[in-house]
Amino acid sequence: MKIVAPISRLTEVELLAQAGANELYCGVLPRQWVGKFGIANANRRPTGNLASYEELNEAIDTAHRNGATLSLVMNAQQYSGDQISAAIDLAETFLGMGGDALIVSDLGLIRALSGALPCARIHVSSVATCRNASAVRLCRDLGAARVILPRDVTIAEACEIASEVPEVEIEAFVLNDGCVFEEGACHTIHLPGQLGGPICLDSYVYRYHHRAGRTLGHATLVRLAENDAAYRRWLWYRFSCGFTTTPAGMPYGPCGLCAIPAMRRGGVAAVKIAGREGPTARKLASVAMVRKILHAASAGAAEEAIRELATNLRPSAEHCATGYMCYYPEVLRNAKDACTSESAPQDA
Repeated sequence: MKIVAPISRLTEVELLAQAGANELYCGVLPRQWVGKFGIANANRRPTGNLASYEELNEAIDTAHRNGATLSLVMNAQQYSGDQISAAIDLAETFLGMGGDALIVSDLGLIRALSGALPCARIHVSSVATCRNASAVRLCRDLGAARVILPRDVTIAEACEIASEVPEVEIEAFVLNDGCVFEEGACHTIHLPGQLGGPICLDSYVYRYHHRAGRTLGHATLVRLAENDAAYRRWLWYRFSCGFTTTPAGMPYGPCGLCAIPAMRRGGVAAVKIAGREGPTARKLASVAMVRKILHAASAGAAEEAIRELATNLRPSAEHCATGYMCYYPEVLRNAKDACTSESAPQDA
C-alpha cells in the first residue's frame, strides 16, 4: 500500500520522501495560464501551488532521487475547450520533464489527455465522485489507471470496487482536510482566508419560524439550539479540529488510520494524505503516523492493537470517541458492536 502525500514547496519533496511517502502530488499555476484565462483554476487551488515550471522540474528530479514519484494535480471540476488545450500543453510539459502521473477530475479532459498523450498515466481525482464499480469502469475505458475515491465512500464500498475492477488501482483518503459537502458537487473554490475562505466555513446565524406562523415553544427552541451546536461541533471536526495539533506537532482532524488494515486486505492500493496548503510540519507528522500504522499492519498486528496505536499516536481518545473525526466511522461502530457482543451474557 502506497503513502501519497502533498507538497507545495520544493523543500518538502526530499523531507516527505525520506519520511516514507512513496508518492507526492502537487499543483502548478503557470503565469501563462493566469495571463490567458485571467483566473487561477488550473487545479482548483489558487494557493498551495508550485510557482513555475522550473520549480516543477526540480520537484520531479528531487522526488526521483529520493525514490518517490510525483503527480500533477489538474482537478478543476470542468475545463472549457480552450482550457483543455492549455491543460494538454501543461500535461505534455510535465511528462516531458519526467513527471509520473496526472490527477484529473473532468472526464472530458481525461478523454482528451488519453487521446493526445496515450502514454500518460492518469489518476482520477476524488472531485470526479466515482462512487461505484460502474463509474470506475467508465474511467478505465477513458484511460485511467487509478481512481481516488470521494471521502465518504465506506471501507466495504472501496474494497468491493477494488475487487470488481482489479485492473484499476484504488486510492482512499486517510488523513486531514474533510469536506462539508460532496466535493465534486461543490462549485466554489477554496479562497484564501483574507478573501473569505471556503464558503462552507461561513458561520450563519439562523432565525427560525414556524411554518404555520405559530410562536415556537421553549422546548422546540432548545432542541434547535442543540442541533445548531452539534452542527458547529461537527464542522469543527470536519475542518481538522480547528487545524490544531499536539505539542509534538501531530495533527488532529479527519482520520482513517484505523481503517488501514481492512483497506489493505481489501486491495486498496494507496492512501492519500490531504492538505496541499498545510504547513510542512503537519505533512511530515501525517506521513509518520500513516507509516507507523502501515508497519504495524504489515507486521500482522491485530486490528484492536492497531486502533489503540492509532488513538495513542496523538493521543486522541476523546476525539475518536465522538466518531466525528472518522473518515470511516464504521470502524468505531464495529469495535463497539464487538465489545457489546463479548460482554453479553452467554446462554448456559
